[in-house]
Amino acid sequence: MTGLDLIDMGRRAKSASVALARATTDEKNALLLEIANALEDSADAIIDANAEDLAEGRANGLSAALLDRLDLQKRLTGIIADVRHVATLPDPVGKSWDERTLENGLKVSRRRIPLGVLGVIYEARPNVTVEVASLALKTGNASILRGGKETLRSNVALVAAIQRALASCGFPADGVQLIASTDRAYVGQMLKMHQYIDVLIPRGGNSLHQFCRENSTIPVITGGIGICHLFVDETADQDKAIAIIDNARTSRPSVCNSADTALVHRRIANTFLPKLVTALRERGVSFKADPRALQIVGDMDGVEPAGPDDFDTEWMALVLGLKVVDSLDEAVEHIRAHSLDHSDGILTRDLLNAERFVNEVNSSAVFVNASTRFNDGGALGLGAEVAVSTQKLHARGPMALEELTTYKWVVQGDGQVRW
Repeated sequence: MTGLDLIDMGRRAKSASVALARATTDEKNALLLEIANALEDSADAIIDANAEDLAEGRANGLSAALLDRLDLQKRLTGIIADVRHVATLPDPVGKSWDERTLENGLKVSRRRIPLGVLGVIYEARPNVTVEVASLALKTGNASILRGGKETLRSNVALVAAIQRALASCGFPADGVQLIASTDRAYVGQMLKMHQYIDVLIPRGGNSLHQFCRENSTIPVITGGIGICHLFVDETADQDKAIAIIDNARTSRPSVCNSADTALVHRRIANTFLPKLVTALRERGVSFKADPRALQIVGDMDGVEPAGPDDFDTEWMALVLGLKVVDSLDEAVEHIRAHSLDHSDGILTRDLLNAERFVNEVNSSAVFVNASTRFNDGGALGLGAEVAVSTQKLHARGPMALEELTTYKWVVQGDGQVRW
């Protein structure tokens, strides 16, 4: 490897994190507004860089889903608005809770503090560059970013604008750094930089997550991959169920909270499945059906038999798996076997079934009569997110501002000692 010194980047990020941790809420909010202004001022350069990335992606045969993720042409205005929105959100840093006085007179509490330096590895989504930077800076964290090769020009332009804003507000430009190289060897080196990076957040496919889990000496927060299910039980309002599945599959087919499989109770399968296929086929959806579903809709256009790995596939496209189940128990069993603990839901008018499903499915977000697309920081009222965590330690579900902090105990005494 030549050209980049990651250890030096790590040192500079660590130093910048100290300065950012000292910043007041007003200072951080002013910085975010300046970042939004800098992105607007650089919009032409950012769009030009993104156009080059898109052209190269098309020439290299990127899928429509990946090109959609890469495209900033219609999203930059919204991304800039999101930065300004983050400036309006409550700052969790410095918040004290669990305050109490012990019998010996010691006053103890917990206080939120930044994590330090975030290492974020992601693929063809340049909007993540701005999302991570804005949320990290709001919480007093520095960040080292490594985007996908498909987005290199876009990310360089975005980070240049962010660093100009940092400098103009008196903060170290090293508070947000980009590994501006497509050399994958830098990823391996990044995973060993535990002296400088406090938390690693991969956002990409299962292979990236697996690689990070197996090779990192830094705590890894995994998520952003979903094989998501919606179970339609025999009591469901069928019209609402079709509308929900339609939204969950077609509104943004390439995102991690889109539905991949519809599980349908056998008592309604004969009537519901043909209506579902008819409605979603008009939206461009094709279907992978298990043998029982195939007996019902196998002669309809766009339906083919499900292969042995199809129910373990995150489609990221207009494809939906169909499976007929005998009971809630079988639906839950299928979800436990195939879900990646991201987003799963039940469509029902039976309150007991809904409660059982919520209790027995342990995904990061569980839905009752609602689209899985709501597993998102903004949609759940958190304002924004860095990722959706599917692990069970520290953070689960959308990782918003509070999830980018840890805490320390504060103990105040008046001469107490312990022998």
